[in-house]
Amino acid sequence: MPRSSATPLRSYRLAKLFFLLSGEHETLPVSEIKAILEAEGYPYKISEKLDQVLRIEAHQNCIEAVKRRAAFTKLCGLELFVCEADLSQALKALQSINIDEILNEGESFAVRIKHVKNYAPELDTMFLERKIGECVLQMRKSAKVNLKNPDKTFLGALTENKLVFGLKIAEIPSKPFMERRPRKKPFFHPSAMPPKLARVMVNLARAKAGELVFDPFCGTGGILIEAALIGCRVLGLDAQRRMVKGCKLNFAYYGVSPEGLMVADACKPPVTKVDYMIADPPYGRSATTLKRPTKKIIEDFLKAAKDLLVSGKKVCIAAPKTIEVSRIGVAQGYRHIESHYVYIHRSLTREIAVLECV
Repeated sequence: MPRSSATPLRSYRLAKLFFLLSGEHETLPVSEIKAILEAEGYPYKISEKLDQVLRIEAHQNCIEAVKRRAAFTKLCGLELFVCEADLSQALKALQSINIDEILNEGESFAVRIKHVKNYAPELDTMFLERKIGECVLQMRKSAKVNLKNPDKTFLGALTENKLVFGLKIAEIPSKPFMERRPRKKPFFHPSAMPPKLARVMVNLARAKAGELVFDPFCGTGGILIEAALIGCRVLGLDAQRRMVKGCKLNFAYYGVSPEGLMVADACKPPVTKVDYMIADPPYGRSATTLKRPTKKIIEDFLKAAKDLLVSGKKVCIAAPKTIEVSRIGVAQGYRHIESHYVYIHRSLTREIAVLECV
């Protein structure tokens, strides 16, 4: 069962859970959830990966951690059953559960069914919601339907010709991320990373609240702000004074404070020890590399990073796919944990690589 090397596992009885993913990327949403659970010390077992739905066994409390941290998850639920995407199968499965353990006397409820892409197009979600609701009312006669403010919400996801059905535990709004888009910040630079991707990098690094995250190419502060918002201590530097000044403005705007922001060379950082390093080194037309090739900057940065990290801690780094940053890391003695590829535009695909200091 996967676990974090740095975080003691919590011993709990496992529950069946499912997550409705955003679908914004093919591999990042699942890896983000796994990384969050490992960072927070929750043991888990993956039951099934479906298109935009992840089914796992873990303690129900882990949903709070996912809700607090995740960027690419929309909804979290306690799984009640999985069946074929068929009304009669759904009603049969529903009738087999003990509804009294789910709905208390007199509680109100709603049923919400989500279509993933074009799966099961013959099933009308409103019709399915109504029929399931009628069945619940027959099983729990004191229950009431309340579509606006229910005590409990039943949640179903139609994907890969299956219905994954359960009780909604948490919803993760996307609006806060929208409010932190680069152009919404008081200091903007065109090379700034979107907040969702920045948050995912923080999660992939397995960063934990109270520990120190270091970004040696902090720019406008996007990565560090996302880390600070989940309770991490943060430290940043940039080669350009104006970027550090702008970064301070952005921190103040979102009401979070860094441990420090410095003007310095990322390849010779004036820092002793940190817990995690998360970096998006400069590349492309909008960035400056101070007349050094991007590949050389990354090689020198990763070499310097080894002196700052203890064994088992992670570096999460973004770089153009053509640079093959994971290969550079392995050549320098890091262990390659995972890589994800994010298409930006015709001339740029990013590799998001997670490397472990050994």
